[in-house]
Amino acid sequence: MIIETLPNGNYDLIVIGGGVSGSIAAIAASRAGAKVLVVEEQGFLGGSLTAMGVGPMMSFHNPAGEQVVRGIPDEMIERLKARGASLGHIPDTTTYCSTVTPFEAEELKIELETMLIEEGGEFLYHTQLAAVEKRGDRIDSVTVCNKSGLLRLQAKMFIDATGDGDVAARVGVAFEVGREGDGAMQPMTMNLKLGNVDIAAIRQYAMEHPEDFLFHPVGQEEALRRIRSSPRLSLAGFLKEWSAARQRGEVDIPRDQVLFFETPTPGVVIVNTSRITGLDPTNPFELSHAESIGRRQCVQIFNFLRGHAVGFKNAIRMDTAAKVGVRESRHIHGRYTITADDILSARHFDDCIALGGYPIDVHAPSNAATVTKHLKPHSKYQIPLGALLPPGVENLIIVGRCISATHEAAAAFRVTPISMAIGQGGGVAAAEAVRAGTSPASVPFDKIREKLLSQGALLPHSKFGS
Repeated sequence: MIIETLPNGNYDLIVIGGGVSGSIAAIAASRAGAKVLVVEEQGFLGGSLTAMGVGPMMSFHNPAGEQVVRGIPDEMIERLKARGASLGHIPDTTTYCSTVTPFEAEELKIELETMLIEEGGEFLYHTQLAAVEKRGDRIDSVTVCNKSGLLRLQAKMFIDATGDGDVAARVGVAFEVGREGDGAMQPMTMNLKLGNVDIAAIRQYAMEHPEDFLFHPVGQEEALRRIRSSPRLSLAGFLKEWSAARQRGEVDIPRDQVLFFETPTPGVVIVNTSRITGLDPTNPFELSHAESIGRRQCVQIFNFLRGHAVGFKNAIRMDTAAKVGVRESRHIHGRYTITADDILSARHFDDCIALGGYPIDVHAPSNAATVTKHLKPHSKYQIPLGALLPPGVENLIIVGRCISATHEAAAAFRVTPISMAIGQGGGVAAAEAVRAGTSPASVPFDKIREKLLSQGALLPHSKFGS
């Protein structure tokens, strides 16, 4: 039985998915005057950063260290800093990026809720999408499932922030899955949090044995400078012992390195090493299998670190993530599809709603490698509104990692700072469409741009620069 609730128009906007992109979209839309409801399957906001145990955020900056993401995402970081829950933007000692942003996940859950409540937004937890009803070229309602049973919710606008494009797929919007040609997707990862790690010992070991770690374009000298000076340590390595453990059969994880990031709490690290290949996160049976594989991989990783990695001898397990992390699934077809060339050339778009500076970072779908295409130091690539707008559905906006892009391009902007910036752009576009009583594509873009700038977002000044 479907219980009809909330008369049409009670909400201006319903955001399906309360990950960081959906949360920031909801905050931005609420701040722009829309009445907003966020529907979230977990009992908290934050998605990959809270349910999936991802951390730190990387990166708000481009390779030259120029900040490319501000607005509500950076406002959130400042609020976390004031709570003692983040160190802000600090040097990335892995050298993959110029900066990383450590944070406390439990505090992030509270801060996102607080910011949404302050703007008048609402959230509905422990609720999943069940169906979408479309009339003509508009979504009329979504049906969700929770403790009350099946509920039908109506609104003027909808944002798909599910990460997998679930709303769009249910109304027949075209999409690609994974890599062009064969559909292979980047692997999933189960993150692991450890405490009582001897960071001083690891720091010393890395200084004495830099060959046992991977450093990126800045080179070893800059890496060692960052290792000496950064308030928190992150590294990709233990290459020799990890390779030997794989050869002995102690670990069977298809990954060529151990990657860990220290959190704001000294001695507590997030280990991002698990790699689950060949499974589709949009298939519930395969997703369930991935969860099981991930937990078993984390046991192998923990045993390896305790037995073979400097600084981890007395480490204790705190938790594995509540949900396996997903890098890639559907890529929804939008009015524009972002390509790798758009990323690498920093192509200008007249409808730019967000900037990015993270490289193309493809965790290989079928082997242990990670393939990176680094950016020019001062590069600031652009995300166009057209990539958020699926044709044929006039009141739907997509935000987050599944916007319209190729496999390679999505591997650049899928990270949380840029996904949050995309969320702010989508939220403002939705609110302006509600205000104008039209579709987002029909709103004069200068209205959307003006509102984004008023919310502190960074946007290019003109087609000739940022």
